[in-house]
Amino acid sequence: MRVSRRTAMSLLAAAVVLGLALTTASAASPPATAGSVRGVSTASSPLKAMFDYGVCRGTSSKCYNDWGDRADPSQAGRALIYTRTAGPRHAHLGTALPAGLNPELGADNVAQANLVTWLREAGIAADWTEDVGQLSSAGRLRPYHTVIFLSTTRDTLDDNAQTALMQYIRGGGGFVGIHNAFGTEYHWKWYEGLLGGTNFYDHGRHQNATVVAESKRDASTQSLPRTWEFKDEWYNLFPEPSHVQPLLRVNEASMLEGTTGGLGHPGHGREHLVSWCQYYDGGRAWLTTLGHDIAAWTDAELVGDAHFRQHIVNGIRSAMGIAAFCQK
Repeated sequence: MRVSRRTAMSLLAAAVVLGLALTTASAASPPATAGSVRGVSTASSPLKAMFDYGVCRGTSSKCYNDWGDRADPSQAGRALIYTRTAGPRHAHLGTALPAGLNPELGADNVAQANLVTWLREAGIAADWTEDVGQLSSAGRLRPYHTVIFLSTTRDTLDDNAQTALMQYIRGGGGFVGIHNAFGTEYHWKWYEGLLGGTNFYDHGRHQNATVVAESKRDASTQSLPRTWEFKDEWYNLFPEPSHVQPLLRVNEASMLEGTTGGLGHPGHGREHLVSWCQYYDGGRAWLTTLGHDIAAWTDAELVGDAHFRQHIVNGIRSAMGIAAFCQK
């Protein structure tokens, strides 16, 4: 059938209008992909954004794979602490460690040494390394109940280690990200999703503020008071965490030196999360931005440090499956 030029132009205009309408609707309500779980979205600031990572993620245990589940409540299990840095290095990590598994720790490796001690006191064995070769295969990671990224920085994994971590998590492994784990692997979207669909953007002044428990049933928060004081950098994140279970947030009104970060992030308002959890691509992920101050990792006096220690240890226990995971 012959179509006139006027008719053709009308049809084209209609198609453009329809396309714009569909695009607008899609942006307003992003559809869940197959297998995804719509969890708790905590973002409410003007920086709110929705990113999808093409995996099953959220607060439902349907996203967990118990393939040869390592968790046995009668056994405390074993954790691997990974602290390799490929950029700025936090003072609490001290001098870079030599290659290998469980190298000798120096006097300034306070975060590694004290975390190992805290876990040992909780009945959990821990290995530590900054050798990416120790993460070279899922088989090497499989004996661990969880892998802990403690203040890692930038691109700390090679291709083999990225594949190994992904396969380990997909088989039901646990992951714990502490402090600058959020400033790691910026160019790997799967890892961004593992963190809760977020990563570090900047932070405000290192200052005291009030931490608020969003969940009182989770293993990592049930022993904590409803509010407590702590000193940290208070990370600003982008994108904001999504599809996660909030555990702790910071009350920005208590941040007397302001919320704006060094690169201009205005803060997150009431929904400024500092700890959360999620199921992700078959595994468990427990995450916190807390832990900047050296004193938080030592016996030095720091307001709220006992609560921080309880929160970290019990969060690790939950990621390992020893305690109930990600409770609202």
